[in-house]
Amino acid sequence: MIKDKDFWLNWEATTILSQPPDYYQNLRLLEGMYEHARNLGVYPPADPLEGLESIIRVARVLNVPTDPGEPRGSF
Repeated sequence: MIKDKDFWLNWEATTILSQPPDYYQNLRLLEGMYEHARNLGVYPPADPLEGLESIIRVARVLNVPTDPGEPRGSF
């Protein structure tokens, strides 16, 4: 939890936003998080298809091609 919001915003503006993104550093972070998840036993999931039905239902609701103002489906 950020307690000093002004300090955080100043730090973010001067430090993070002033540095260009580093693809290789981000890739190392991703690989480290992936390895950490595997070591914890939470990745890959035991059942990779678990929850797929709800994801498909949400995708259908959000991606229905309709005319503006026409009601979409509901959850």
